[in-house]
Amino acid sequence: MTDINPFESAKKKLEIAAKAINLNPNTVEYLKKVERSLIVTVPVVMDDGLLNIFEGYRVHHSTLRGPALGGLRYSLDVTLDEIKALAFLMTFKSSLLGLPLGGSKGGVRINPKKLSSGELRRITRRYTTEIINMIGPDMDILAPDINTDSRTMAIILDTYSMQKGRTVPGVVTGKPIEVGGTVGREDASGTGMFFILEALTKKQQYNLKSSNIVIQGFGKVGIAVTKKLSNAGCKIIAIADSEGGIYSEKGFNVDKVIDWKKSGKNLRDFQSTGIKRIATEEIFAVKCDIFIPAATENQIYSGNADEIDCKIILEGADSPTTSKADAILNEKGITVIPDILANSGGLCVSYFEYVQDIRAYFWNLERVNREMRRILLEAFEKMFSFSKETKVSYRTAAYSIAAEKLAKAHELRGLFP
Repeated sequence: MTDINPFESAKKKLEIAAKAINLNPNTVEYLKKVERSLIVTVPVVMDDGLLNIFEGYRVHHSTLRGPALGGLRYSLDVTLDEIKALAFLMTFKSSLLGLPLGGSKGGVRINPKKLSSGELRRITRRYTTEIINMIGPDMDILAPDINTDSRTMAIILDTYSMQKGRTVPGVVTGKPIEVGGTVGREDASGTGMFFILEALTKKQQYNLKSSNIVIQGFGKVGIAVTKKLSNAGCKIIAIADSEGGIYSEKGFNVDKVIDWKKSGKNLRDFQSTGIKRIATEEIFAVKCDIFIPAATENQIYSGNADEIDCKIILEGADSPTTSKADAILNEKGITVIPDILANSGGLCVSYFEYVQDIRAYFWNLERVNREMRRILLEAFEKMFSFSKETKVSYRTAAYSIAAEKLAKAHELRGLFP
């Protein structure tokens, strides 16, 4: 798994879709490249007075359909190829949903858990300053991702605004409501995943409430979708993060598990009757109805795909499944709802926030969720129909629909000069 290049893996999915729709080879080659990549050094004086120099990235994959939008993550696992792959995915998500946006991504290679709030603030401000010529409401809009949150976005907003001499709320999304954020953004990815899963189970005439659920990855997305599914009557039987996991045939009190995790304690140490502790990698072999990978990319690969025993995989993470694993899962008859649709609720509500900032007019939660549900289910119906008509997987269908829109935009705009 560790030797899988995430950008090459992402491009492979495009190649598969391109064959299904006979996409113009010139367009395929164009979409395989990123428009621009920036590597920056982030020098920061730490709390102990010593200088540390970190490395950061910002990538624009495509602005064919509008300004780019994409998250910022803080992790020691960040690489340029990972950021390219994630920017690529954002382009296809935006296109699939029909949003007038392109795709971008950013990251800084740090371990935020070992840094103070002051150190993180200084890193964020310096990183923002280094990439300032690549970002803005009409160029590239940032959003939270792994180990970044609304507070991070507020710092970026302030840094950018101080440089521009005016407050520019549209430079970031996922920011606090008090400075132009929107209700519903924090749980948007999980809420959208629930909408999509509900629509699929209705198509399959399958009782969602009777489902046993396994969650791999218990961060913002994993927690949000766990709450939604538990409230709908589903039984959560196993949860794992990078430190380990827990299993119970009878299910968990989800609220207690979430409170435990949010308190900063290790998930694997959660105490309750009937709990069995499992290693992180054991989560893939737990038999269930619905498996939700909500951690990081390439978690399901050729080495563990055959262990998975479920009916449906709902991808909460970006690119959690490799192309080779996809083929194995397809042979096993497992339905995979691809990331570019499944977890696109976060992107969708980021777009809503961007629109609200521009108009300086804000919606209530009922409208945010109603509009998100409409956009996501329209995309789901198109993917479902395309898959049924052409007899391809949902992933290939989703990528094909997105690629066709991007190809049309490329054709209409032409190639400069």
